[in-house]
Amino acid sequence: MRSSSDPLLLVTGATGKVGRAFVAAFLHDARFTDWRVREFRHLRGGPERARVESVAGAIQDRGDVMHALEGVTHVLHLATSKETPEDAMDVAVKGLFWLLEGCRASPDFRQFILVGGDAAVGHFHYPHPVPVVESQPPSAYPGCYALSKVLEETMLQQYQIQYGLNGCCLRAPWILEKDDLRFHLSFGPDVFGEPRWCDLVGSEAAAEHAARGAVPVLLDADGAPVLRNFVHVKDLVAALLAAIDHPRARHQLMNIGMDEPVDYGRLGEHLHRTRGLPLVPIRDRFHSTWLDNSKAKFLLGWRPRYDLARLADEAWEYQRSADDPRRIWYPG
Repeated sequence: MRSSSDPLLLVTGATGKVGRAFVAAFLHDARFTDWRVREFRHLRGGPERARVESVAGAIQDRGDVMHALEGVTHVLHLATSKETPEDAMDVAVKGLFWLLEGCRASPDFRQFILVGGDAAVGHFHYPHPVPVVESQPPSAYPGCYALSKVLEETMLQQYQIQYGLNGCCLRAPWILEKDDLRFHLSFGPDVFGEPRWCDLVGSEAAAEHAARGAVPVLLDADGAPVLRNFVHVKDLVAALLAAIDHPRARHQLMNIGMDEPVDYGRLGEHLHRTRGLPLVPIRDRFHSTWLDNSKAKFLLGWRPRYDLARLADEAWEYQRSADDPRRIWYPG
């Protein structure tokens, strides 16, 4: 039986890429041995295990959310939806609203952590002549997903202002794990995320490139290699663990990414030099951007461990077992 004084962390989106990695790391972190985790699962329960319980419900349903929040001291909000207009506002607005309302009224509540996204500042869809810092105004690119990220950040900020709610937002770029990067650079129909290289070069050329293991080198309209922000899921999880109950995280928005964005030109050179992979330059409409992570490093004492070489090498060396099928949690 849980004591009313024991910390209880509610994790939404616990079965996704970040949620699974976070819960596993959290349970093995010595700082949290007295904590319990409650997973809020979409309309389905999950297996009970030591220190972990699950509740099933719909995040847009107030009753389900209030039930999930009973006795909760901390919330990590990971649940999201991508380009699915029929779900985006239910998750990003309604769901977050009920969570925040429940937290502000709860005598047990201590901290709310939101994982945001660089879609809120347009990432590589718009020109960014200087590094992107947290004070840059929101600039969602077309589509409901980017808009949802802006709305989430704004709603949390307003609850911090209106009610003094102890919250923080960790804004992440594209989150990679395992062999995600290798499939991102695939010319086949199994390409992960955007751009879809097979569509840009045509099916015949794409098949030829895929057959010889070629990788694309994304260039901007002027022919310069594009710089794009990524974060490995392990680095994001480390930042989340650091933010829990950290006094300097209160009311902060922090960018969480690699120390330098991935340069598609340097990435191609690395893969050509280390693995002999042919390169295919491709110009497109995208722009370079640099997500500045200095604030998180300063406030949390967090440091990302993945650089370009480690990100690429682990992706190409990853071997999947029979019980580890490749699963696309969302398109990109």
